[in-house]
Amino acid sequence: MTRLRKEKILVSTLVPAFNECGNIEKFCQLYAQMLESAPFDGELIFIDDGSTDGTLDKIEEMGARYNFIRFASHQHNRGLTEALQTGFAIAEGNVFVFYPADLQYLPEDIPRLVEPIVHGADLSAGWKQGEYKKKFVSGIYNWLSRRIFGLKIHDLNSVKAFRREVVEQIFLRRDWHRYLIVLAANEGYRVDEVKIPLYERTWGKSKFSVWRIPVGVLDMLAVKFQLTFLRKPLLFFGLTGSIVIFLGFLVGLWAVFLKYFLHETQLPLLYLVILLVGIGLGLFIMGFMSEGQTAIKEEVGDLRRKLQTMMTMMKDKGGRGDDR
Repeated sequence: MTRLRKEKILVSTLVPAFNECGNIEKFCQLYAQMLESAPFDGELIFIDDGSTDGTLDKIEEMGARYNFIRFASHQHNRGLTEALQTGFAIAEGNVFVFYPADLQYLPEDIPRLVEPIVHGADLSAGWKQGEYKKKFVSGIYNWLSRRIFGLKIHDLNSVKAFRREVVEQIFLRRDWHRYLIVLAANEGYRVDEVKIPLYERTWGKSKFSVWRIPVGVLDMLAVKFQLTFLRKPLLFFGLTGSIVIFLGFLVGLWAVFLKYFLHETQLPLLYLVILLVGIGLGLFIMGFMSEGQTAIKEEVGDLRRKLQTMMTMMKDKGGRGDDR
């Protein structure tokens, strides 16, 4: 944190691009203009995610024109999360910025997004300002996210700036780039928010599909489940199993009452008791097995953090050696 304040930082702007050929040149021009007055050094990293419209050719052309451009490409479309991970692997900055290639966010706002990082935040979340077509859907999604995760951030699915350490300490599954803020906050990182203007797309087509809505909701529940119940799986499965077994006990009492007081034998009730008790015991067993998996996961995570710390220390020592 202190190093970010004392030294001029290197900001890696990661731009995944899928069939955005018509936006690449203007994006580079605007980025170059921004960099002339920016209070930081910058590199622009394009990740071509299997485009079929000549996007990669245009990126290569811009790379020959501007020395701040680097790029990588995928043979086929692998999704935004994997594109970002490819960018993380080749980026050299100590601060990352995620920006889409569609020019609905302009590069001139990157310094505003980075500023909270310089002043101590670990992650700076953009808050979309202006009218846009998906505003209603986005509003519902963000409202649900705030309620489920208990965050005060208005917009989870917008541009972001974050320290390199943030993505080195968390694991992103497919499509979980939407929950980078949630995962970072869960690890104790400080999250800030910046209002960023949103503009209408002038070239190309939106990649948004209605199928993203149910996928996003299911991912939201999966993230919530992982961050809460999977930390102590026996608590979840054990409590659920106890409730099911208790229901079986009540059904058993009712069957006994019918048998000895009303002289009625209800075999379906007996089968229901066996079913409920079996399900309850099965949930307990799942809880114990999940506890073992959680312990392994935590050990692996701890080893990864220790290894990352060692690599960072070795890199710092190497850098100091070169200076001398």
